[in-house]
Amino acid sequence: MIVSETLCSFLPALALLQEQAAQLNDSSSSLVDLILRASPIAKLVLLILLLFSIASWAIIFAKARATKLAQQQTEQFLQAFEQSARWADLRANSAGFISSPLNAIFLAAHGELEKQTRLNLDAVHRVMQSAAISETTKLEKSLGWLASTASASPFIGLFGTVIGIIIAFNGLSQAATASIQAVAPGIAEALVATAAGIAAAVPAVLAYNHYLNRIKVLAAEMDSFTLRLLNFIEREAAAPVEAPLQRRGI
Repeated sequence: MIVSETLCSFLPALALLQEQAAQLNDSSSSLVDLILRASPIAKLVLLILLLFSIASWAIIFAKARATKLAQQQTEQFLQAFEQSARWADLRANSAGFISSPLNAIFLAAHGELEKQTRLNLDAVHRVMQSAAISETTKLEKSLGWLASTASASPFIGLFGTVIGIIIAFNGLSQAATASIQAVAPGIAEALVATAAGIAAAVPAVLAYNHYLNRIKVLAAEMDSFTLRLLNFIEREAAAPVEAPLQRRGI
């Protein structure tokens, strides 16, 4: 008895869910029909926005992986740096962190030290700064496309909106009597173009700001590591005879 009463109480809710699902299917099919019946210019606008959106999402996923890996290996590299007492230890401990920008800075400093016959910290500093700039540029690669998508997509959608309104007024002028049926297709095209422009722009601008902030944090860590590595080199040069830099005549 209780089970039957419970089933009876759920029947109206089930019927309501079925009705809402049918309405959703009808609305989605009508949206597809609307796009298929759109004017060639509106279809071109939607195609351009779709290409912008696909490229933006590809960059977003690529940057998510690259920045996450760079941050993880940077933290691990700094731990290895803190645990290294000698230059040779640091070189051995940092061998596996190829995705960290700090590793590129360290390798640049190591290469410059190998070329020097007498320690020149200014030259080492310049080489490390150059490596930091290169790594920052590498991390910022393709962010310009996200910025372009964020700024251009609303205007492309706005162009489609204007075209849709023009079509709506043209249909109104050709109709025998003013009615909603005369302007509905053009207004619908205008709204679809506006929505597509916003849908392409919003993820791009959010991702651009997010990854730009991540890169700024990594750039700050690169600047800090450059100064700390210079101090490490100075301590290594002033260490007893066992230090590797003593062979350069310091």
